[in-house]
Amino acid sequence: MTADTSALPTTGQPRTASAYMPGFGNDFETEALPGALPQGMNSPQKCAYGLYGEQLSGTAFTAPSHQNERTWCYRIRPSVKHTGRFSRIDLPYWKSAPHVLADVTSLGQYRWDPVPHADAPLDWLTGMRTMTTAGDVNTQTGMASHVYLVTQSMADAYFYSADSELLVVPQEGRLRFCTELGVIELEPQEIAIIPRGLVYRVELLDGPARGFVCENYGQKFDLPGRGPIGANCMANRRDFKTPVAAFEDRETPSTVTVKWCGQFHRCEIGHSPLDVVAWHGNYAPVKYDLRTYCPVGAVLFDHPDPSIFTVLTAPSGVEGTANIDFVLFRDRWMVAENTFRPPWYHKNVMSELMGNIHGQYDAKPQGFAPGGMSLHNMMLPHGPDREAFEGASNADLAPHKLEDTMSFMFETRFPQHLTEFAAHEAPLQDDYLDCWTSLEKKFDGTPGEK
Repeated sequence: MTADTSALPTTGQPRTASAYMPGFGNDFETEALPGALPQGMNSPQKCAYGLYGEQLSGTAFTAPSHQNERTWCYRIRPSVKHTGRFSRIDLPYWKSAPHVLADVTSLGQYRWDPVPHADAPLDWLTGMRTMTTAGDVNTQTGMASHVYLVTQSMADAYFYSADSELLVVPQEGRLRFCTELGVIELEPQEIAIIPRGLVYRVELLDGPARGFVCENYGQKFDLPGRGPIGANCMANRRDFKTPVAAFEDRETPSTVTVKWCGQFHRCEIGHSPLDVVAWHGNYAPVKYDLRTYCPVGAVLFDHPDPSIFTVLTAPSGVEGTANIDFVLFRDRWMVAENTFRPPWYHKNVMSELMGNIHGQYDAKPQGFAPGGMSLHNMMLPHGPDREAFEGASNADLAPHKLEDTMSFMFETRFPQHLTEFAAHEAPLQDDYLDCWTSLEKKFDGTPGEK
């Protein structure tokens, strides 16, 4: 796919309006200057405009063809000019697994109010607050969950993670991701995936901004298999949007920060590294509007497993068991007969971190506020509070539409360990367990419904 380049700038400043190409996992091609993209080959002896050809690989060279991901970039300078001598820096609130604290108990059911905005100015890096970690960043398994708090743009400052891809879920405020491969503008009820190794800068469009991040150490996110559902519904490939090429040619003192094996390093350079004039490939950032997700569900009886609401999945080495699933609970019709319609009481091998984007979650009518989070770790029981249970048990089972609601879940096969911030600084609801205290014993030894 070739992007329309007629409206693209030819010099320094980044685009102020984004443009996108549709599709998930497509092989794209796009150029910001006419003729900048070689045709019929990847690495000509001399590239147009005096550009340098360079490959960015997201998988091993020998990965199976259908899993192999790489992008060829044609840039003003090769990436070796975008790094210098690194110095170790500290971002004390951004943690990586393994991060198991002896004085913090992760065994339990937890819920937090929205993390409040700080008075201090915070950008994408200094405003990241890790809530949980799971697995091991060094072996590229597991994940971390974060809350971001952003009150200012990154100014001549750039970042990339060698550890992970980032799934960004805004809850409040709008952000612009100026990346090597183009510009993504993101608002609440949208998500973005920023690939491992991609350089970018984050600008604040409307603030303050708050949201959630799933840091995926393992295999990259993909669309789940639909099985007997077939070719349609859930998240459709055409609704994912990848940015067209846009470059910066700016000579100005800048910094590049790299996250590598859980540590942060920074170097100084004399220019913007966002200098890719043209590119082609299938390893690129992408955004998705959650309002285009088409849920499926029961139309006769019983409540299906929440896996039917999976938007994205990152596989593990165990077939059918995800390193991470990203699951969406949005507005939808409830029509099942003779059925307890909310999620049932359960415990399972997966660890579930939930976040509320907006509205009211049906299993917890009270206390789970927009911007809030909850954690139900592996093999810990959870389910509806008493109000939800009594309401669902006695409701008229006419068709009912859940409206104005959007929550999500980061679900992983690994236990999620709380950070010091999650345990002691974030607004933890100490009374969360009380939501089940008033559930009554209804059994009295006599048959019939109670």
